[in-house]
Amino acid sequence: MPDLPNLDLDLLAPVDPALYVAPGDPGHAPRILILYGSLRDRSYSRFVAEEAARLLEHLGAEVRLFDPTGLPLPDAAPVDYPKVAELRELVGWSEGMVWSSPERHGAMTGILKAQIDWIPLSLGSVRPTQGKTLALAQVCGGSQSFNALNQMRVLGRWMRMVTIPNQSSVAKAWDEFDEAGRMKPSPYYNRIVDVMEELVKFTLMTRGRPHLTDRYSERVESAEALSRRVNTGRI
Repeated sequence: MPDLPNLDLDLLAPVDPALYVAPGDPGHAPRILILYGSLRDRSYSRFVAEEAARLLEHLGAEVRLFDPTGLPLPDAAPVDYPKVAELRELVGWSEGMVWSSPERHGAMTGILKAQIDWIPLSLGSVRPTQGKTLALAQVCGGSQSFNALNQMRVLGRWMRMVTIPNQSSVAKAWDEFDEAGRMKPSPYYNRIVDVMEELVKFTLMTRGRPHLTDRYSERVESAEALSRRVNTGRI
């Protein structure tokens, strides 16, 4: 069981899938990939990611954290470069994601953006992020801000993801974690709990329902591709 000393376990039970699942639900634990946007030894965006992972596991999800150390800049390496291949494999595995970024120069970090830029909008006929859920968090060095969150929300929509309504912005992050990197009890911590609970629920509600993101324009594209194959004798 995850170590959650600041959580009232009587008030946050694991999410009951029976309340949310679709008829076509695959039945396994929700698969959540977490990306964070800093390489510092004492990285508050990583601390938020790790707290999120513990909460998600308590809520019944299966979680993977991607370590961006060693990931090359976009287009600076082939797609089969080991770190790039690892990221893309995790994206394909996942049914939902958490993005956690510091705010730097009024924006999300290039470290997180580079990870997102390595995720293609499509791989052949497979759209690796379409219809998957997304939760967002940012950490601030000073007063509370939402600049990074707003940017990530735009990117989530661009990646055709179901970006959940709730989000987390932790002000003065340096004062919200202890020496071990664990988050102290606070309304900021409670908000992260809210966001992760909502993410699990939205993931269960939307997976197994491909018709929610089945688009006319894509059906036209598929029909035209099929017609070309028929006309050229490739089918």
